[in-house]
Amino acid sequence: MDHLPEIAKLVRYYCLISTTAAGSGHLTSALSAVELMTTLYFGGFLKYDLENPKFPNNDRVIFSKGHASPLFYALYAVAGKLNETEIRTLRQINSSLEGHPSIRFPYTEVATGSLGQGLSVGVGMALNAKYLDKLPYKTYVLLGDSEMAEGQVWEAMQLAAYYKLNNLIGVIDVNRLGQRGETLHGHDIGDYAYKARAFGWESIVVDGHNLPEIQMAYQKAKQVKDMPVMIIAKTVKGKGVSFLEDQDNWHGKALDQNQLQQALVELGDVDVSLKGKLSLPEDLQPENYQLPSVDLDRYLNSPQKKQLATRKAYGNAITKLGSKNQLVVVMDAEVNNSTYANVFSTAFPERYFEMFIAEQNMVSTAVGLARMGKIPFISTFGAFFTRAFDQIRMAQYSKANIKFVGSHVGVSIGQDGPSQMGLEDIAMFRSILESVVLYPSDAVATEKLVNLMAEHQGISYLRTTRMETSVIYDDAEKFEIGGSKTVYQSDKDIVAVIAAGITLHEAIKAYKQLRKNKINIRVIDLYSIKPLDLQTLEKAAVQTRALVTVEDHYQFGGFGEAVKAALINQSTPIYSLFVDQQPRSGQPEELMARARIDATAIVEKVRSLL
Repeated sequence: MDHLPEIAKLVRYYCLISTTAAGSGHLTSALSAVELMTTLYFGGFLKYDLENPKFPNNDRVIFSKGHASPLFYALYAVAGKLNETEIRTLRQINSSLEGHPSIRFPYTEVATGSLGQGLSVGVGMALNAKYLDKLPYKTYVLLGDSEMAEGQVWEAMQLAAYYKLNNLIGVIDVNRLGQRGETLHGHDIGDYAYKARAFGWESIVVDGHNLPEIQMAYQKAKQVKDMPVMIIAKTVKGKGVSFLEDQDNWHGKALDQNQLQQALVELGDVDVSLKGKLSLPEDLQPENYQLPSVDLDRYLNSPQKKQLATRKAYGNAITKLGSKNQLVVVMDAEVNNSTYANVFSTAFPERYFEMFIAEQNMVSTAVGLARMGKIPFISTFGAFFTRAFDQIRMAQYSKANIKFVGSHVGVSIGQDGPSQMGLEDIAMFRSILESVVLYPSDAVATEKLVNLMAEHQGISYLRTTRMETSVIYDDAEKFEIGGSKTVYQSDKDIVAVIAAGITLHEAIKAYKQLRKNKINIRVIDLYSIKPLDLQTLEKAAVQTRALVTVEDHYQFGGFGEAVKAALINQSTPIYSLFVDQQPRSGQPEELMARARIDATAIVEKVRSLL
């Protein structure tokens, strides 16, 4: 341990020169946590194989305080994985050393920077170690005191205590100052300790610049048996540079060359040849999980009179998938008897995690599980995923392989009213880079699409319907991401009606009504909203007079807009039916009629185009 003061000095040196070279960066936020992270990395506590970052039993480190990235990279420079030339490329366009940690840097576990999310990711990694892989690795999360005001942090803390994650260690860098002044509790570390204990965590208070104290804290943390641990460190922002220490208005600012030289004089001689060593983890692999033999017929929902709600079909599909794929994990926000994730939880309780009504934490926890190689399917009402949009947005930057399932979408849910109606969910998930958005119309499509989601790498969203709906397709029907189904067509089609989910059933009713009057329409099931089946849409545009999209969703960001954008070079007119007013409670049929997305509205629209 005698080498730690000199290593800490070298870490500070790299923080200083990298931020000045960049001309920006959160230098003072990095300097306050130098001793905390230097001790973790080079004091014998972190077990990590630098030659194999993906080794399953490596300890995990998450900088939830992502703006302290100069410190993060400095640690790997001291470890010999970055040279001084590379450390000076901080924040440059061709450098992997981004302003906040990204997975372009090989030692980054997860992209961070939107504060409050890192502890939840750590919960996911700790759940994986304790309950799935059965490995002894620890997960360490560095938090800033500013982000402790985020509600998601406390969502993560209560869940970590609930699951007794003694393999999760948080470190709060209480440096008193945020971006614009003092944080919520300033240097009152007793308040943080009190709250941590109240949430079921072992709480350890230290001087964040006292190396022996920090060492003892990590030693104690590793010995706790039945609860997570929070190390609460009183630190000084800008520590090590006199004119920065505990000074406001330095957040996110780098030193100029003259200031850098002054800081380096204060720092003193630095041995740049010094290298810190990390301890290696035990050579252990994940437990060889054997899929249990399960009588699926005991658990699955059976169609009644050839009808089955797609939310119930999801429960069947994910349970069947779980019987074949041991990587599938299911999470739900305390509505599993409505999303029908409870079918899976009953059959495979060891791979189901109840996340309670804390959707932000659920999404970020799923990121942690996905980064550890699992395939999390996470479910709640489609409306409630909007609460976690920032977490979903950040998941894309970690290339998290998460499968979202939103039930109770649109006005067709009925009497529960607008607070429960997912009417913005398609727009939200369409906006995510490289996402897939799927909307099955029957039980067969649901099962096929769930399997396709599991095979697809990346974020995908399945939109399920509350109402019982008829089974349209045979079991042998094939589906694909980017596909569609033409349910009815002829050479005499005047209009093509494009629908999905509940509105497909309305389009089929409209088809049958119009057919009685010898009016032919084409009916297209747009089950893949993103990506679209452009070939089928272009064919319909060429072969009919007009296209009509019908969706149980608001106009903006819905699939009507997606179809119009895809066919922008086509001259065929495109009309859209969508929810265009604030909904209310009522019977599903009444609400769809009021929104003018039912069969009657479709018939009227088609007749107006004749």
